[in-house]
Amino acid sequence: MATWNSRGLRGSTLEELINRTNEKYLEHQLALIQKIPTPITPVKIDKTHRHITLAYFEQKSTVDYIGAVQGIPVCFDAKECNVQTFPLQNVHEHQIEFMGNFEKQGGVAFFILYFVKQDEFYYLTYRQMLKFWNRCLEGGRKSFRYEELDPSYFFKRSGGVLVPYLELLQKDLEEREDA
Repeated sequence: MATWNSRGLRGSTLEELINRTNEKYLEHQLALIQKIPTPITPVKIDKTHRHITLAYFEQKSTVDYIGAVQGIPVCFDAKECNVQTFPLQNVHEHQIEFMGNFEKQGGVAFFILYFVKQDEFYYLTYRQMLKFWNRCLEGGRKSFRYEELDPSYFFKRSGGVLVPYLELLQKDLEEREDA
């Protein structure tokens, strides 16, 4: 049983940016993406400030977001990274499993990484994450470095969209067709 505390709010800034992006995409009828809440059971509640101070997760979460982009099923997870090395311990086996099964059903799974110090976003395909994951399982690095990432999948905020991931989703889809 995992316990929740303030560390669980680490990705809340990124998630807020993605939530606003998804609202914008919905307004323009480009995508319907929903945040999947992680079910928790409160253990301690600060009644004065009206917030949960301790809770446990009721079940393992799968991904942060799921939905459809113009008829294409998508799911993705959002992760923040404060350094140039991303520890694979921030991704869980059940997430990799879920994303693999999602892709087997014809969907597209990916990660949105936010490198805080560089103020850069990265679209990490499930295929690329799986390479890093398998390398770790085979006794290799338990992380991947910023320098290992494909520069063409980095993106910055633009055009009123805070986390414009649809262009890179398109690139991902085109590369799948070419493979």
